[in-house]
Parts: sequence; structure tokens; C-alpha cells
Amino acid sequence: MQLSADTRAGVNVVLGYSPAEVRLRERVLRASAIVTAQRVEPWPVARVADLTRELLDRVLELDPQVVLLATGARQQFPDPELYAYVQSRGVGFEVMEVGAACRTYNVLVGEDRRVALALVVAGA
Repeated sequence: MQLSADTRAGVNVVLGYSPAEVRLRERVLRASAIVTAQRVEPWPVARVADLTRELLDRVLELDPQVVLLATGARQQFPDPELYAYVQSRGVGFEVMEVGAACRTYNVLVGEDRRVALALVVAGA
């Protein structure tokens, strides 16, 4: 799906997405990654079932107010213990299919919220 372009220079916004890729202004992501308004970091997660505290710590180190976990074409929930772990750090944690996560990310970035989009791309 194509999304409308954001005109703010230097801010990572999602311009389009599918279960296999996410298109930002300057690049196309075809592997799991962490996206914030200012950064894009590789993230070695091939499946939601692979998530660990250590992998979530890589997201939390970026100091988000909320983490949006994009799980591909379908919403797939991680271990409930991981919800408690993220929330114990004072950070919101939402799990969504990729489209909903990308649209929500753009809204929150547009509101200047500290949001991290944690993309799980199968086979990453």
C-alpha cells in the first residue's frame, strides 16, 4: 500500500508497505529492522517466536515512549512475559500487522512522539 508523503526533511516516515518490505523516504527495508524518526537499525529477528528480552533491549535503548511491533501480514503475539518486561520499563507496547503498525507509526511521528517501529520480516 502506498501512503502519502511527509514533507519534513530528515524524518523517517513510511511511504509504502507490504508484508515483505517497508518503503521509507530514503530506503526500502526487506529485512527486520528498528525504525525511529531519526534512525534505522538492523534487527536480527526472523520470527515473532524468536523475540527475547535482549532483542527488545535493542529497541528500548533508543528511548521510545511506545514500541510498535509489526508482525507481517498477520498479527502474531509474542510471549506475554515480554509485554510485562517492556511495560516494566515504562514503555507502551503494541503488536499489529505491518499495515496497521506503519500507519500508526506515521501518526505518532507526525505528533513528534518518540516511537519505535520494530519490524519483523520473515526470513530476515
